[in-house]
Amino acid sequence: MATTFEWKIAQLERETDDGFVFTAHYTVNASNGVYTSGAYGSLGFERPDNLIPYSQLTEEQVVNWVKEKFGPEKVAEIEAALQSQINEQQHPTKAAGVPWA
Repeated sequence: MATTFEWKIAQLERETDDGFVFTAHYTVNASNGVYTSGAYGSLGFERPDNLIPYSQLTEEQVVNWVKEKFGPEKVAEIEAALQSQINEQQHPTKAAGVPWA
């Protein structure tokens, strides 16, 4: 089964005077239809030369900002870590218990 990765924005922090978004809190959810894994983080931004009005921002746009700031290697690293967690759920390499239970 192929794993899909969904990047979402959970929260934005902004300056109230001009709407400059200085922090995005994001989630990444991975699923192969049976097993799931997720991650949460936050990322800060530098003030751009041209601000997009806060009311005109879209989630897709801010997700793109997060991915651009990370770069393709870090995005791939995050998704690979989530894939590893799903692989571990599918084929566990560790277990707990006692043999007489």
